[in-house]
Amino acid sequence: MPGLQRAVTVAAPPERVWEVVTDVERWPERIPTVEAAERLDAGPLAVGSRARLRQPRLPEGVWTVTSLVDGASYTWESRSSGVTVTAGHVVAPHREGCRLTLTLTVSGPMAWLGWLMSRSLTARYVETEAASVKRVAESMTP
Repeated sequence: MPGLQRAVTVAAPPERVWEVVTDVERWPERIPTVEAAERLDAGPLAVGSRARLRQPRLPEGVWTVTSLVDGASYTWESRSSGVTVTAGHVVAPHREGCRLTLTLTVSGPMAWLGWLMSRSLTARYVETEAASVKRVAESMTP
């Protein structure tokens, strides 16, 4: 199963980083690789929550939360024609604040083709997301 992982140390408390990664509707103003984000249900993220994301050069996708440990991690996935993309967000305490780990895997009968066509773009997007969350969380006032 093709995929990637990016981890960054963030000089901010885990609660602040968690706030940034779960406030999906504000991603377009905080993360340059997200053009639009719309929550499709109300309330805090929970298993079953859905959001529609639009990113440059990628098909629009509806993401559904498949697992969540409040304050620590969530995984969501988006499905389209033979490809399932699963993205994980893990926030863990660290001596310098916290550690944010982002993961992305691609599975399904057409995963190899999708990954071949989007691997370098996806790697840049994950890198940008990690750096953007770090920047936003470190600049927020306590």
